[in-house]
Amino acid sequence: MISIFLIFIASFIAATISGAAGFGGAFLLLPILTNTVGIKSAIPILTIGQLFGNASRVWFGRNELKWRYILLFTLSAIPMTIAGSYLFSEVNSSRIKFAIGLFLVFLVLYRRAKIKIITLKDKGIFIGGALTGFLSGIAGSAGPLGAAFFLGLDLKATAYVASEAFTALAIHITKISVYRKYSLIGEVELYYGLFIGMAMVCGSWVGKKIITKMSKDKFLLIVDILLIISGFQLIIS
Repeated sequence: MISIFLIFIASFIAATISGAAGFGGAFLLLPILTNTVGIKSAIPILTIGQLFGNASRVWFGRNELKWRYILLFTLSAIPMTIAGSYLFSEVNSSRIKFAIGLFLVFLVLYRRAKIKIITLKDKGIFIGGALTGFLSGIAGSAGPLGAAFFLGLDLKATAYVASEAFTALAIHITKISVYRKYSLIGEVELYYGLFIGMAMVCGSWVGKKIITKMSKDKFLLIVDILLIISGFQLIIS
């Protein structure tokens, strides 16, 4: 009973972080789920829960979705998510995670050095979708990577969070279809996934309230801090 309560609280906090910064919640929640149900169940459970978290962020920011970038990102992300999901149980993703972690740390250092910022165009967001989809399928989550590419579009904070959440939603739906095919989602995974999904909807609402009252500089600082933390977590793991 205590573990269920802790998972609910952790899911709420994770969704609040993701709702305010666009990512970061999965990296908080995944270790807790892994210690409770094991890694093979934790990934499908987290995927189901994130369906609710991302869907709620899309709904809360539905009037600011950037459809052009969403379409370009998902066109490459979905097929690569399928490829990564098929390899989920066969490939050691540690080297991929290490490389992505280095990329995230380098990205923040680049931004903070006040070098001329590279604004992503259509080709960049298309490539970002492919990389994000593949890593998400093979390693369970790639929120920081997808967020990094959308951050390069220099969007308004609420538009960035909602648009990135829409692409993440498409990726999670794709992964669930593959996981179900290989019987990775059973009654336990569905139960836990729906349970943490309820907490994530509440957390996403709180995160939206936070982001609307935050200045752009403070928002970018929080995002950069989370990118650094996520980068080092990927490097260590």
